[in-house]
Amino acid sequence: MKVLSKRDVSSLSRFSEEAPLFPSPLHVGGPNIGSPDRLFTRLQEVIDRRWLTNEGPLVQELEKQFAGFLGVKHCVAVANATLGLQLAARALDLKGEVLVPSFTFIGTAHALSWIGLKPVFCDVLFDNHTLDPEDVRKKITPKTSAILGVHLWGHPCHVAALQEIADIHSLPLLFDAAQALGSSLDGRKIGGFGRLEVFSLHATKIVNALEGGLITTDDRLLAGRLRRLRNFGFTELGTVVDFGTNAKMNEFSAAMGLTNLEAYPALAALNNRICDFYREGLVDLKGIRLMSPPENGTTSQHYFVLEVTPESPVCRNSIYEVLRAENLLVRRYFEPGCHRTLPYTEEHARPGLPVTDRLSQCLLQLPTGQQMNEESAQQVVDLIRLCHKLGPEIEERLAHHSVDLSSSQLLR
Repeated sequence: MKVLSKRDVSSLSRFSEEAPLFPSPLHVGGPNIGSPDRLFTRLQEVIDRRWLTNEGPLVQELEKQFAGFLGVKHCVAVANATLGLQLAARALDLKGEVLVPSFTFIGTAHALSWIGLKPVFCDVLFDNHTLDPEDVRKKITPKTSAILGVHLWGHPCHVAALQEIADIHSLPLLFDAAQALGSSLDGRKIGGFGRLEVFSLHATKIVNALEGGLITTDDRLLAGRLRRLRNFGFTELGTVVDFGTNAKMNEFSAAMGLTNLEAYPALAALNNRICDFYREGLVDLKGIRLMSPPENGTTSQHYFVLEVTPESPVCRNSIYEVLRAENLLVRRYFEPGCHRTLPYTEEHARPGLPVTDRLSQCLLQLPTGQQMNEESAQQVVDLIRLCHKLGPEIEERLAHHSVDLSSSQLLR
């Protein structure tokens, strides 16, 4: 691994011919994999049984294990979280408009739009980037059919405030918990709040099932309908009683999910160590704001997000360019907010959501997970500190490069 010994701009790959700091790319959300032996044993069992899908034994076991882990009565496994959100909306008979945060992965909004619902975008709170209850309150209309919160970065929403609003207006409250596996609020695991919650087991999550998702609820009747909806609307007797679809999880995905759930304690402990390195190494940098741990809650720390404020000598986008040139594939999540993405931008510009618009311009997400160790975390810290130290020169060089590029384009 290259050592940043020159401590000047020429030591950065973005401005030199030097090899990247990291020989192999470090991705945000690099996949975690538990015990290969346990995984292969399960896969062989699936092959021997020749029961590959349609609610096989491993899917049933996965639902049982995750329900216990999350402290809920019912867990319904699905092929992915997008389908999970769509099944949730169908099971709750939602129509018209659903209030959602704009500062979230675009899949939250798309899941609703694909089944004919209209996402109405709300702003988020600056402290933890989750749905702002006051903005929700202002945007409820007779067309509103539900409130959908997102536990972003695993930070729990302000559940009590949102539930109070939902109760006043007789609206179902549900949560996109895609990033919140293992998070808790007031000593209670995320998974049993609202009418239901939807988790992702995508490859980028702390626990993955290759692709997969979970819907959790304590409502027995709702869980029963979700199970019918994921299997074409069939009852156990093979009679179609609802407008269902195919959202079933297969046995190979369940094998991966069970194996990685067993590894969760070790994965969360690793994330804690990596994030501690980040915090200790970056806390004193002017213009670099680190998110505080959630009040009255915990997360798996699978998401480490920092804000680059105007006080920083180097801007967010410049740090982004320098880091990616070193094979540190950080992400500018989420840029832009959903309300400013093309499918949702109307002819006249949508009104701004001030917190969402600000966060979209200043956040960086750093890698965590099994791909990281203490040495690589220290290298990430050193690299960001070097960017901070050399900020003015980095900004000047990038601006000069931009001018040169514009001039060359004009000559075409």
